[in-house]
Amino acid sequence: MENISLNLLFTILFFLIIMSACFSASETAMMSLNRYKLRHLVQAGHSGAMRAQRLLDQTDRLIGLILLGNNFVNILASSIATLIALRLLGEAGIAIATGILTFVILIFAEVAPKTLAVLHPERVAFPAAVVLEPLLKITYPLVWLVNIMANTLLRILGVPTKTGAMQHLSSEELRTVVNEAGALIPRRHQEMLISILDLEKVSVEDVMVPRNEIIGLDISDDNPVILKQLIHSQHTRLPVFRDNIENVIGFVHARNALHILAEGDFSKEKLLGICREPYYIPEGTTLNTQILGFQREKRRIAFVVNEYGDIQGLVSLESILEEIVGEYTTDVAASSKDIHPQDDGSFLVDGTAYVRELNKTMDWELPTDGPKTLNGLIIEYLESIPKPGTSVLISGYPIDIVQTGNNTVKTIKIYPDSRRVPTEEPAP
Repeated sequence: MENISLNLLFTILFFLIIMSACFSASETAMMSLNRYKLRHLVQAGHSGAMRAQRLLDQTDRLIGLILLGNNFVNILASSIATLIALRLLGEAGIAIATGILTFVILIFAEVAPKTLAVLHPERVAFPAAVVLEPLLKITYPLVWLVNIMANTLLRILGVPTKTGAMQHLSSEELRTVVNEAGALIPRRHQEMLISILDLEKVSVEDVMVPRNEIIGLDISDDNPVILKQLIHSQHTRLPVFRDNIENVIGFVHARNALHILAEGDFSKEKLLGICREPYYIPEGTTLNTQILGFQREKRRIAFVVNEYGDIQGLVSLESILEEIVGEYTTDVAASSKDIHPQDDGSFLVDGTAYVRELNKTMDWELPTDGPKTLNGLIIEYLESIPKPGTSVLISGYPIDIVQTGNNTVKTIKIYPDSRRVPTEEPAP
């Protein structure tokens, strides 16, 4: 070593620091790679991504290789710096060299390269994989020995060493990924993806047409009445029943009914002949389950029944799709028809309006974990049918009962601008 010139020692030290920086950046870049984006690039045939994926498939060996190389060059750099210090300053220079080398390695071989790797993991990891992959094959016996010793120690400490190569995301984690995608995913697409994830939180009762609003054909009516309904109906599929909705016969498609009308020989028997048997689903069914049910049964419309078999409402495939893409029909949304703004900043709302639709349309925060309609919410809170003029505070929203009838709350006035969060809600 005494025959080696200082210039050569400085050159060796410089290259060792560069190698330390490369190992540090490679480790951080490899661990910072987006595994899902990496998998996509692998499927697209990206050579750098495929090399990186092969290395990450054996993460313990990759880490062992990088740390082995990094520690080796750092220790060798420390030895070279000690030789340089002894030649220039004697034994007193050892402490000085240690301090300077620590600072240089910290800045130029650790912080700076690792920061660069975090900011641009793919640009660092893919070229690094070209070197690391053959280097791992060359040093495999030594890396294998190091990993065996490390894994044995972890097992002694009760730490499992076998983990899945790919961790799965929960729906909440996936929702966060979509929300954090920013400009990578258009805002409208983000909303649709979030709506798909939320289907498991919404049941058919939240989107169904209530029983009292179901429009259908009463086969007991006279032919002119039935013909008029068929001709002027806005719906392509209509339930057919006898006397009342509980006596459902089936569904008729308006297109098939028009064929009978075109023949000029309409009769109730022919109408019943083109009816398809009704499809029933239990209340509480989530939308993600029901959309699969529609697909499996090749249906587009179904009756929602309670535990006693009584019909509660009607749900269609279109209503579920609107939960994903929003309103896409030419009809006015039900929620907008139920809400009437007033000059004083309040809103007159129909009691049959769905609480969930009100929250979505008006950006309110009424509770949705109980009754589905505003009428049901008020009656559940008061535990009685209120009289007009009654006021109540629900979730901080002042609410006045304007009109009641037939044992229901017909019209409500809500003051969202006066919302407050009281320490104690007043007794009804």
